Order: sequence, then structure tokens, then C-alpha cells
Amino acid sequence: MPADFVFSRKPITIERGEDVYLYDDSGTEYLDMGASYACVPAGHGHPDVVGAAQSQLADLTFVQGSYPTSARDELYEKLSSVAPPGLDNVWLCNSGTEANEAALKFARSATGGTKFVATKRGFHGRTMGALSTTWKPKYRKPFEPLLADVEFVDYGDSEAIADAVDDETAAVILEPVQGEGGVNPSTTAFLEAAREATDDHGAALVFDEVQTGLGRTGTFWACEAAGVTPDVVTTAKGLANGLPMGATLCADWLAEDAGPHGSTFSGGPAVSAAAAATLDTIVGEDLPGNAAEVGDYLVDGLSDLPVRDVRGEGLLVGIEVGRGANRVLRDLAIQHQILALPAGRTVVRLLPPLTMTREHADEVVGALEATLEVTEA
Repeated sequence: MPADFVFSRKPITIERGEDVYLYDDSGTEYLDMGASYACVPAGHGHPDVVGAAQSQLADLTFVQGSYPTSARDELYEKLSSVAPPGLDNVWLCNSGTEANEAALKFARSATGGTKFVATKRGFHGRTMGALSTTWKPKYRKPFEPLLADVEFVDYGDSEAIADAVDDETAAVILEPVQGEGGVNPSTTAFLEAAREATDDHGAALVFDEVQTGLGRTGTFWACEAAGVTPDVVTTAKGLANGLPMGATLCADWLAEDAGPHGSTFSGGPAVSAAAAATLDTIVGEDLPGNAAEVGDYLVDGLSDLPVRDVRGEGLLVGIEVGRGANRVLRDLAIQHQILALPAGRTVVRLLPPLTMTREHADEVVGALEATLEVTEA
């Protein structure tokens, strides 16, 4: 099976990284405005994260989860300390889709419900359960039939989500800011409507913060800004700053029936050590505060460009450029040595390390301005 079976191969071979920069096999420097889908919030090669992982590797690479280890226990404590109120039960895994899969299973087990409510343009992963709550037909159709009892509602439609939730609903799952779906922030009213509807029917409210969490949107969790606390928060991507780690944080009533669920590589010591160091870095260096400040500055600069829309929160930014998003991304990489991401055909998505500065923002705005001039010519 070819290596590009899932991922299309880029014409750049990356050899190393340092903070917000990546370097190819010829030594060319690229400003990383994608962070490999938000996976390195502390920047590439952060010395504290690297040191923690290396030290743990020298002592103990792996032991399965039924044996306590100091690295895993430390991570449990750190995740509990930063979790939204009441969500201090932690289940560790290896990816965002696994974290969401666990959330859906926990909700079914605890409620007895079979139905899930999700949002159009939402993305929650590629395993069968998480995929069932993912909207885009491109991801779903090759693997259907999926879970049958899933209802999709328009993102942001408070009345629709209230109508969709009933006594058979196990959970509502949604992103506080949609990433893959085009970088679409929700309203506080929509999150409140989801909270009220799930409370009324005894269902779980799951916030997928795989992309929005860990300071990305300017607060540690995106739901903090809205003042809405769910029953479950899922996180992954940047949790171990580039090493595979995910987590499901949930309330007591969901954790009570979670026992039958498991994972061989749940919270391996080396990855747990990296994750604990990552959390320390995010908090200690106030990366959420930097994301808020630099994100506002970046959006202000982008808003002066000839684009259809600029939207997002913190350092999760979407630029609506029309159907030429991939062409813009190609020209940014080749002409300006800036790497970014798509969010569909029309949106350029920026997900840089949270260590990004105003100077980097100026570079991105200038490069986009030049790229758009060429694209429109």
C-alpha cells in the first residue's frame, strides 16, 4: 500500500523543526502556520517537553495501564487541575477520534440512550463511532452503513438542537469552534441551548475540543469563553506536543459506567511525561494569553486583505478566499516558505504554534497579500 494512501504527499521533505519553524532536507526554513493540525502548541522541539520524554524513555518506555506509574499519575493530576469544573475524571488514549469514541460509549452506557445529535460540517474523527457523528460525505460514504441513530442539525441553530434532543438521546457532540468544517465559531446562545436540551432529557453534552483546547482559542478551553460547561471534554492533537496522546475528561456520572472501555496504549509513560511537560509549558508560559493577543493582532491585519471573510478565535483562524484555497496554500509554501492548511476548498486555515509572535503575524499578512494579488491577476 503506498504511503500516500491516506495523506497526499507534499513536495517538501521535512527534516527538523524549531519553535515556529520547520526545515526541509535542503535546509530551507518554513514558517509553520499549521502546526500539523495544531499538534505542537509549545512549538517544535520545546526543550522541556523533549527532556521529559527522553528522561522517561531512559527509565521506562512503556507498561500497560493497570500498573500505576508516576508519569501517568502526574498527568492525571495535571489534567484534572486544568479540566473544566466537575470534569476531573480522566481517560487517556492516543488520538482525538479515540477520545470522541470513548465519549460516545460513556454516554450510551450511562444514559441507556441510543441516539446521537451532531452538527452539519462537524468533524469528530474516522473510527466508526466518531465517523458516524462526522458530517462530510467524503469521509462517511466509503464506510457506510455507520451508526444509524444520528441526527445532524445546522451548526448554530438553537431551535434545531432543542428539537432534535429527546429522551432517546445519549449525547450531543459538537465543536465550540468548527475546524475542519471551515473555522466556524459558535454563539454562546447555541452552546447554552445544547446545554439546556441535554439537561432536560438526561443526555450528555460533549464538547469536542481536540482542535480548540489547550489554549488554542485564547482560553484554556474554548467553552470557557462562553461560560458553558459540558459533561465531557475531549482533547488530543497538541496534548503531548506532537506525540500521540488524547484524553476524555468527564463528569462523575459518566465515569461510573466507563469500566469496560480500555486501550492498550492508554497513557504510556514516555508520552505521559511529554504531555505533563506540555501542560506545564502552556500554563507557565501563558500560551493561551499569547494566542488571544497575537490572534487578535493577526485577524486585524488579515481583515484588511481582499478576502471574503476572516473568522476564528485566538490562533485558530480561517480566511475565506473562495475556491482557490489550495492554490493560495501552494503559493504560500513555494513563494513565501509559509505552511498552512485548508478547511475545505474555500478556506485557508491557520493553526500555528501558540508561541507565534506579532512579527510572525506581520510576515503572514504580507505573504498572503502578495499571494492574493498574484492569484487574482
